[in-house]
Amino acid sequence: MDKLRATLAQIVWIVSALSALLLAMGALLIALEANRANDAVHFILRAADFVDLDVFSRSDGIKQFRGEGADTKNALFNWGLGAIAWLVVGRLVSKLIKA
Repeated sequence: MDKLRATLAQIVWIVSALSALLLAMGALLIALEANRANDAVHFILRAADFVDLDVFSRSDGIKQFRGEGADTKNALFNWGLGAIAWLVVGRLVSKLIKA
């Protein structure tokens, strides 16, 4: 039973870390003005849109910037918070499963 819980905790942590990585990569791609027509960039941005859970959305997230550079600021702020949230919650849930 302990091995099952440890495996489940590890899966939760991996999913959380990958979600945070997608959000961070998406924010970086937007900040660098990557070619959104590129398939890899498009895939990462869509995946980041999915894992932001509409709470940390760059278009309707916790904070919305206006004016010059708003798209970049929204992505960095909201997806950055989302990445941190995924890591914190993932670590807490992982620890609770192991306990």
